[in-house]
Amino acid sequence: MTFGSGVSFAALTLIFFVTSLVTVVTGSTSLITIPVLLQFGIEPRTAVATNMLALALLSVGGMLPFMNTSAIDRRRAPLLVWLTLIGSAAGAALLFAVPAKWMTLIIPAVIIMVLVRMLLEPGADAANEAVVSTARSRTGYAVMALLSVYGGFLSGGYATLVTAAGILFFRYPFQRAMAMSKVLNTASSFIAVAVFAWHGIVDWRLGIVLSAAAFAGGLMGARWAQKMPAKLLRNLFLIAVAALAMKALIFDVPWRELAELGPGA
Repeated sequence: MTFGSGVSFAALTLIFFVTSLVTVVTGSTSLITIPVLLQFGIEPRTAVATNMLALALLSVGGMLPFMNTSAIDRRRAPLLVWLTLIGSAAGAALLFAVPAKWMTLIIPAVIIMVLVRMLLEPGADAANEAVVSTARSRTGYAVMALLSVYGGFLSGGYATLVTAAGILFFRYPFQRAMAMSKVLNTASSFIAVAVFAWHGIVDWRLGIVLSAAAFAGGLMGARWAQKMPAKLLRNLFLIAVAALAMKALIFDVPWRELAELGPGA
């Protein structure tokens, strides 16, 4: 990708920094950054691949402040990371076989279910992890594995869904759910970048600069999040999930194409 001027390059860098600063808590970075990359004229697959490189560094920056704290679930992390690596590698390979637009039929429904479930369980983020049943835990692992396929495929909203899954299935407090989403997003993003690099669709010149901006934004945002009250973090997350669901339903679902497939087609 060659920009007409340094202004475009600087604008993209600033957008990635600010977006990473805010979305390190809420997730859904790619739902902002991929459309921005497309607006700057980057080919769709290159946009997804280059954005994934920036996401990897954003996740590292968001994870570092939690590494020496109890926010990382060291008991579950190894299995979750392995499931994520396998699922995300498969998801990245799907980018070359499946039209991305059809994922928009699945994601809004999942997001809405997550939102409703969290609203019905207002105290879930404060629950004791020790009460998690074996069945609930196994379901959590299965859900995380399925989400990782989407994470490697496109990633838009992946960290948000992983955070919500951690709260719902493993009864994580919000800060732990957020920290674990960064651990898993790091694994997902790096394995996806490896697949995309193998296919030669990463714009390394642009990606390295945007990755540096995303890393700085993620690191700063995570440090701020450590100082925020748990209730405020949860409310910010719920607002982000609601906005994500609304955006997906209004702008992403191919309603016209679905109507054409209806009974009257």
